[in-house]
Amino acid sequence: MSGTLSADVHRLVADFAPQSERDRAAQVDFAAFFPDDAGPVSRDAGPDHATASCVVFDETLTQTLLVFHGKGRFWVQPGGHAEDGDESIVDAALRELREETGIDAAAPTTPLAYDLDHHGLSSRFGRCASHLDIGIAVIVDRDAVLTVSDESEDVRWWPVDALPAEVPPQLEPRLRGLLQRLRSQQ
Repeated sequence: MSGTLSADVHRLVADFAPQSERDRAAQVDFAAFFPDDAGPVSRDAGPDHATASCVVFDETLTQTLLVFHGKGRFWVQPGGHAEDGDESIVDAALRELREETGIDAAAPTTPLAYDLDHHGLSSRFGRCASHLDIGIAVIVDRDAVLTVSDESEDVRWWPVDALPAEVPPQLEPRLRGLLQRLRSQQ
């Protein structure tokens, strides 16, 4: 896995601007895993490693695109493990978005709106004990054609204030935080 990707994660953690106590705690936690340019960025790096996701909103910021994760049995933002060839977390997140939903989105413009979320995983995830997920906010056209991948059972838009019952507990605070970041940039 590319040293460039490790350096990108380290930079994103160091540059993260906390907006809440949750954000501050996440930054401290991530910094312990990525104190330099050699943090765990692949699933082969151990049971706790970085992942990348796209937290997708429509242009009105009232809808979010979620996939029903077959292994996890919940609705969640598109995302997953970094792969060889991913030069940055944004590249990995956009690749995952394309693979899981069929949407080929352009890279977000700066300033990049993103969050940090370290969450534990159940035994259904095999050797992965936890993911240090960097979620990149992406705005896409709600009329984009959606494709269901082998990893998910469904892809669907949901109102950000009326999410399905089957979501991981960290999803709602992540959505609120990213919406706050996006709105502050408008």
